[in-house]
Amino acid sequence: MRRLILSLLLLVGACATPSLPPPAATGSLDRIAADYVALILEIGEREPGYVDAYYGPPEWQATAKAHPRELPALTRGAATLTARLNAVPTTGADAATVQRRKYLLAHVSAAAARLRMLSGETMSFADEAEALFGVRPDLLPLSDYDPVLAEIDVLLPGEGSLVERVAAFKAAFVIPKDRLEPVIGAAIAECRARTARHITLPANERFSLSFVGDKPWSGYNYYLGDAASRIEINADFPIHTERAIDLGCHEGYPGHHVYNALLERTFVRQRGWVEMSVYPLFSPMSFVAEGSANYGIDLAFPGDEGTRFEAGVLAPLAGITGADFARKARLGTLTRRLARAEYTIADDFLSGRVNREETVARLAKYTLTTPDKAAQRLRFIETYRSYIINYGLGRDTVQAWVERQGPDHWHGMETLLSSQILPVDLL
Repeated sequence: MRRLILSLLLLVGACATPSLPPPAATGSLDRIAADYVALILEIGEREPGYVDAYYGPPEWQATAKAHPRELPALTRGAATLTARLNAVPTTGADAATVQRRKYLLAHVSAAAARLRMLSGETMSFADEAEALFGVRPDLLPLSDYDPVLAEIDVLLPGEGSLVERVAAFKAAFVIPKDRLEPVIGAAIAECRARTARHITLPANERFSLSFVGDKPWSGYNYYLGDAASRIEINADFPIHTERAIDLGCHEGYPGHHVYNALLERTFVRQRGWVEMSVYPLFSPMSFVAEGSANYGIDLAFPGDEGTRFEAGVLAPLAGITGADFARKARLGTLTRRLARAEYTIADDFLSGRVNREETVARLAKYTLTTPDKAAQRLRFIETYRSYIINYGLGRDTVQAWVERQGPDHWHGMETLLSSQILPVDLL
């Protein structure tokens, strides 16, 4: 495994995290927020991976590890938090306080739903997505996506199945493994430069980058607190040049790294709102996080700028010559229209209506990937279930909201990334 440490220049010294304000009363939002953090940390002890990030007081995490409540007690705790939040008066409160209470209610509700799932309750795909992420996806018949496949069939004529033709065409854009480090490093640097022109980043923000394997995902951002992230890229399968841009924006700038850094700065450091020091993966927060990370690709590289950067910068670094980047861009536009087909595929598989072999075949057909890559995607679906709605549906919802805010889309994006805006607020 290669490790590339990218240290960003410190313009000013990092500030120490301010002391958290002491809770004033059992019913205050500060006290409830502290108890919410305890609930999430204890659920994380019952479900590994549930807590995606935590950078609050270390003694709270130590307490959760030492004395996690059992599932029934945690369920009662979530119900108690909901009752306490509903009892908090909002008459005369400022808009930020009203939104804070609403945000906590939504996240406690999602935690309660996850606890029900951990206790054995089963939900339909759409019900689960709504309970955890606050948005109900439409599940269209797969036949609705067949016209898109027909368009791709015309774009890439030839012998063999459409999946085989797509794989053969895209083989020309694979980054050799011994060049992954400089190519992805260059992509992330460009994503950062484009983001920094519009969003003031914390002066001490930085990340490390490493290449890993045997994961159900293609990339992951582990936010560490103090404006630092660890970004991991799964190198098990071929990585194409456009994917270097996607990963750089999604995991880094203006994606997960920037989102978490801005939340930490805005809420934890400036306001002392401790609820934002913990990130439960199965929560409305993920809809905004994944949706904004995917929309961030289009924001940073609008129009054909991504294609031009691939051809002019990344291709030479990867040793790629003579590839048809314009046609690949058209393929990418069409493939994007297939994104929600996997919601229907996942619904059928998770409900037991369709077996594993047929599901892999469906994923290969409608995501236009090889069977081994489709099997990896099914592994992701088994692990994260309805979480998959946060990518395509999340991106489209975030994009529509940001672009409704006015012509300065970067300003709208920064507003979203520095807020407690919920998925329901985006609709």
